[in-house]
Amino acid sequence: MKYIDERVVETIRFLAVDAVEKANSGHPGLPMGAAAMTYVLWKDFLKGSATDPKWFDRDRFVLSAGHGSALLYTLLHLFGYDVTLEDLKQFRQLGSKTPGHPEFLVTPGVETTTGPLGQGFANAVGMAIAERRMAEEFNMSDYCMVDHYTYVLCGDGDLMEGVSAEAASLAGHLKLGKLIVLYDSNRITIDGNTDLAFTENVGRRFDAYGWEVIKVDNGNDYDQVYDAIKAARVDTSKPTLIISQTTIGYGSPNKAGKSSVHGSPLGKEELMLTKRAFNWDEEETFVIPDEVSAYMGEIIDKREIERFMWEERLEEYMVNFPDKGDLLKRWLDFETVELSIEDFSDVIDFNKADATRSSGGKIMNKLYQHVPNFMGGSADLNASTKTYLEGSPYFQFDNLKGNNIAFGIREHAMGAILNGMALHGGLRVFGSTFLVFADYMKPAIRLAALMELPVVFIFTHDSVGVGEDGPTHQPIEQLAMLRGIPNLNVYRPADSKETVVAWIEAMNRFDGPSALVLSRQNLFVPGMTGEEAHNGAYIVGKERNDDFDAVVIATGSEVSLAMQAKDILETEGIDIRVVSMPCQERFEQMSAEYKDSILPSRISHVVTVEAGRDMGWYRYAGRYGLTVSINRFGESGPGDLIMSHFGFEPRALADKIKDFVR
Repeated sequence: MKYIDERVVETIRFLAVDAVEKANSGHPGLPMGAAAMTYVLWKDFLKGSATDPKWFDRDRFVLSAGHGSALLYTLLHLFGYDVTLEDLKQFRQLGSKTPGHPEFLVTPGVETTTGPLGQGFANAVGMAIAERRMAEEFNMSDYCMVDHYTYVLCGDGDLMEGVSAEAASLAGHLKLGKLIVLYDSNRITIDGNTDLAFTENVGRRFDAYGWEVIKVDNGNDYDQVYDAIKAARVDTSKPTLIISQTTIGYGSPNKAGKSSVHGSPLGKEELMLTKRAFNWDEEETFVIPDEVSAYMGEIIDKREIERFMWEERLEEYMVNFPDKGDLLKRWLDFETVELSIEDFSDVIDFNKADATRSSGGKIMNKLYQHVPNFMGGSADLNASTKTYLEGSPYFQFDNLKGNNIAFGIREHAMGAILNGMALHGGLRVFGSTFLVFADYMKPAIRLAALMELPVVFIFTHDSVGVGEDGPTHQPIEQLAMLRGIPNLNVYRPADSKETVVAWIEAMNRFDGPSALVLSRQNLFVPGMTGEEAHNGAYIVGKERNDDFDAVVIATGSEVSLAMQAKDILETEGIDIRVVSMPCQERFEQMSAEYKDSILPSRISHVVTVEAGRDMGWYRYAGRYGLTVSINRFGESGPGDLIMSHFGFEPRALADKIKDFVR
């Protein structure tokens, strides 16, 4: 390593350590140990632009080991991104650009929110999939407009998490050769040496996945790291894992290689000893030598040249391939879907009962005709979730133009991979499984909501109506769990019309994810227009008199049930209003006037009907309202009998409402 490169690496280490020390909080160990190899990557290989961090053809760098965020912020600062020295000094402080873990939308140059270990690794697999799909669509002879790598820095903890194993297995199958993972193998976790719980041969595991595995004996050796990354870039027939042996807290006389340096500041005395060992200024903090500033300025200028050259090629591309150029613009600039319920009448008979999962499949294929960058798949459940895009093959290593992804039985990785595809840009993504298995992918759903990603999560088999598969497959608490995630819109449509509205709403939402919860059983609500479902809740069964007895709120399959109960109650002199509420979140966005027109405050009797936990419904029913729900696990048997067993049949519901209002 040249002297100046050594000085830059030392600058990276001490800026990160000073940030942690000033905050009296954070993880100095990883930045100290991984500074050299990340510097080699950023200086010699990582294609990017500090002046345009969202330049489309940039390489993606994912810090999957997000606890080492001080390293990433330091790199961003030194490589010219809008992260100032003052931002580094505000590390982990309220409202700063440098939060405790990297956050997408908060810090320029951060590609994804990481910290929950393994998520960034799986996000990167999604980014690599998106790059390959778009390259296949848009690259033309002499005009390679989509040509970038996805790099990951992960640690031991990332590779212990199951989500990374799921994602790595799929990446190997798909031969994602432009995915390169730098594994910071420092063999230390919070509780001590990894030998406590992690003694597997990681290299052999990844070799079995179909990855190229390259070993670097010393992660501080510039040439070794350089040669490894260069070799990984040469072979694009498979993804690459570079196992780099490092020392956590490298350079600290008393803490290097120990778990105590993982998640706690060095402390004033140890920091001074460490700086002394590197002949660094012991008195000053956040020091950037003038020679380092000058050298980094030259590197920053060189990095910008690639973007300028790409932009010139793009102008020529738009002239030489105008159709492709227009399509590329459409894919990158998401367009709203200007469709209504009637536009789907050629694929759906709205006067006929149909399972909303079945209607959903027909709707998706109609949408695909209008949205060619629609891409996704299921966790090995297309036959049940009905989410296969007709006319498109599966995305495979030998057929990169497929818009269907076979995720295999990997729900957690599916969610995180979808997030990575959305983060990459250019694709409208979806993934499906049974509602009960939303638990397997909840961390990824939560991160999609946190990052405001327009991912569509499709969950079918939405209640105990699943039937014979029994309580293991009958969702009870999952709707409450999903509705508990901020910024996630959860739709449970009552019939085909509401399913159309749910899909249009989801496709036209660009500031967060949507969950579509669909039925296995056939549903039909006579006379329902469905268009008002855009508001989240609306009247489907109007009362006869102004002074009616109760408001009954229902969702999904229970809307039809509530309408049948209304017919019974009318013959017995009880007047109710039935409200369909397919999406609580959309309803809460409506004006106070609209909400009161649907749920009048003057009506004291409110009933909610949903075949799941009653959590969250009391804000509508009130403390003394009636929630018709299921607060226990299900049973195995035919679906219609199970529904009746739990009181979800017209006569039983009518009796409950009658007893309540009287």
